[in-house]
Amino acid sequence: MVAKSQHSIPPLQTNIILESISDGVFTVNEDMKITFFNRAAEKITGISSEQAVGQYCFDVLKANICEKSCSLRSSLKSDSDVVDRRVNILRADGKQIPISISTAVLRDKTGKKIGGVETFRDLSSIEELEREIRRSYTLEDIISKNHLIQKIFDILPNIAESESTVLIQGPSGSGKELYLRGGCFVRPHSESGICKAPRFLSRKN
Repeated sequence: MVAKSQHSIPPLQTNIILESISDGVFTVNEDMKITFFNRAAEKITGISSEQAVGQYCFDVLKANICEKSCSLRSSLKSDSDVVDRRVNILRADGKQIPISISTAVLRDKTGKKIGGVETFRDLSSIEELEREIRRSYTLEDIISKNHLIQKIFDILPNIAESESTVLIQGPSGSGKELYLRGGCFVRPHSESGICKAPRFLSRKN
């Protein structure tokens, strides 16, 4: 049997910890009004703690899920956690940014529900990296020693010049999406920068 510690972290130390982490953290009461807003939350949203505390959380974050599918409200109603949900919020400067949120019920020492807590992380740099990876992808990144695949490599440039629809078939996990993307980049882009590749369709056998 494991004994539970009777010691708790003093409120001052709790605040120091919450103010030191890189994730945004805020708490709300049962009316969905913000009661705590840490430094990281200020940095991500562009809104100070003084401005945020006392406001409804949907007026501060202005997320694309606030009106119909608020994760924090869902946690309060169902007593269940939401973990790593991707949403977009509107910063104070009007810029929309992607974040990952996790929500949970907030309880006092007796176990009584007193509100909710949400942590969130800015995904802007991650999404930009994903875009860079997609932009830098070329046919030359597909590698195979199979002679049948090599034949496909040889004819892809000709296919890319065609205006016809191309159907790519194969079992799940065979790499169809690689050819879908590779087919776009083997063909020179127009002056507008738009890829002029043929229409590629993918279907699982």
